[in-house]
Amino acid sequence: MSDGIVAQGTKLEMGTGAGGAVTITVMTLSNPTILTAVAHGLSNGTIVTLANFAGDDAADINGEICVVKNVTDDTFAVDVDTTGKTITDNTDAATATPVTYTEIKNILNFDVVGDKHNMIDFTNLVSTRSVEKPGIPRGSEMTFPLNWTSDDPGLLAAEIARAAGTEKDWKITYSDSSVHSFKGYVINIQGGSGGVDEKVDGSITIHRSGALTLT
Repeated sequence: MSDGIVAQGTKLEMGTGAGGAVTITVMTLSNPTILTAVAHGLSNGTIVTLANFAGDDAADINGEICVVKNVTDDTFAVDVDTTGKTITDNTDAATATPVTYTEIKNILNFDVVGDKHNMIDFTNLVSTRSVEKPGIPRGSEMTFPLNWTSDDPGLLAAEIARAAGTEKDWKITYSDSSVHSFKGYVINIQGGSGGVDEKVDGSITIHRSGALTLT
């Protein structure tokens, strides 16, 4: 039975670029697919783009954008079902290129909201009560209050993303090293709120557009 985790130590990060490609030396065809890359340096929750695999079914994995999970020093897993397929590491030429992240610092609290569904009404004249079914899943907004600093690199990058309307990769890392990964848009950055003998408060609001993945 879990004792739970503490909130202290949780951090919010936004994808701001691409890291160096990791070379895949062995792959295990399974679900999930297990990839070997000695001392790869990746962590659970990191987003990678897979490329340069070979074989008759290589199109099923090349170009896939996946969340890394089940990390060991030399292996990691991705949620691509390669069971029974003809795919190889292309003589050690296959790669996984990770997103690099910049932390949004000084976060005070968080509330991770899951998918929401509109309820579609199927009630008719012979119904004895409302008949409803959930529609397609929709993202949700998450606001993170923070201590405002005008020179935080994470906030500066987030403001550029907000102004450009750019969808970004995000991850929330908890104190037990578990990670929530998702895609989303910065829709508001609020800063410069304070008073006499007080700190300056701010916040960042993200509209989650993609699925929430826990690793």
